[in-house]
Amino acid sequence: MDFYVVLGVRRQATDADIRRAYRRLARQYHPDLNPGDREAAERFRNIAAAYETLVDPLRRQRYDAGEVSPIGASAAGFAGFDFSPLVHAEPSTTFGDLFAGVILGGADLRPVRGADVHAQATVTLEEVLRGATARVTVARRVPCRVCRGSGAADGPPIECAGCAGRGTTQVARGHMIFTRPCDRCGGAGRRSRQACVACDGAGTESRSDVLEVQVPPGVADGAVVRVDRMGHAGRHGGPAGDGYVSIGVAPHAVYRRDGHDVIVEVPVAVDEAALGTRVLLPALDGGTLRLRVPPGTQSGHRFRLRGRGLPASRGGDKGDVVAEVRVMLPRVLDERSKELLREFGRLQPDSVRDARFPVHEDPQ
Repeated sequence: MDFYVVLGVRRQATDADIRRAYRRLARQYHPDLNPGDREAAERFRNIAAAYETLVDPLRRQRYDAGEVSPIGASAAGFAGFDFSPLVHAEPSTTFGDLFAGVILGGADLRPVRGADVHAQATVTLEEVLRGATARVTVARRVPCRVCRGSGAADGPPIECAGCAGRGTTQVARGHMIFTRPCDRCGGAGRRSRQACVACDGAGTESRSDVLEVQVPPGVADGAVVRVDRMGHAGRHGGPAGDGYVSIGVAPHAVYRRDGHDVIVEVPVAVDEAALGTRVLLPALDGGTLRLRVPPGTQSGHRFRLRGRGLPASRGGDKGDVVAEVRVMLPRVLDERSKELLREFGRLQPDSVRDARFPVHEDPQ
């Protein structure tokens, strides 16, 4: 292994060239950016060894003169150390690299929490008023029913050949020997004879589940409700993730929402607006609301029915029902209706007329 080839630089490369090459390759092959990739981890160790040799002028001079082996320490340096079959000697040329294999090489047996599951549910405005239970179907990974999450087929396990049942192996790093969990059995010392055929050794399977979400009264459109432990299954005994359900509120046929208020447009005829009337409105709770429209009500005027709106999600007073009057003009088709309107205009010349906008001729 040629350190110059490892870094991809010429033998005449400057220190700056070597540093730039190292930074570029380290970003590409760093183990943190390539989890579980042993080839990348080995490549990174070689890059680190090449860099620390070539960036040091004295060590580089000795390397160019052939006094430093490009594959690490010589075998003579390990005299008197344990080289049993359980010891896997690996090249090590730097103090930082001395511990890299111990940290990266062993199987990570720490419990890993499962990923979260995200879904969306839709509720009606009536359900926002009283609260509801929303149900949504999600696909998630759960422990395999056949192997119960172990990933192994049925049958007694056998002794791991990689560690002779000890659960650990030894690694020589420079002049030191470290003990780490066995890569093959994950530190258990025993392995199943074969992987579970139902999950192909993954320990989990895909399943469709129904999440039941308790939607509180007054929930906001777009609010997210969490369902504990209804995400994907964890690994190595880790807990399952959570389910997150985004709540959407469906449009209503009569009302539109404005915070905790609900707004309804109330159409009234010209005579009803002029003389006054009473209107029955459908209530969100299934009953009816009585709205009194007083004489002379103008189009666009709003009336509030206090406390008949939506509840606050965190307590407090309810919102209001806001009724907005819309005066509807009739379609005048016959001469009799036209004459009555002209007569009304003559009897009430100042009822709607603004002096700033005089009319000089009677429209036909």
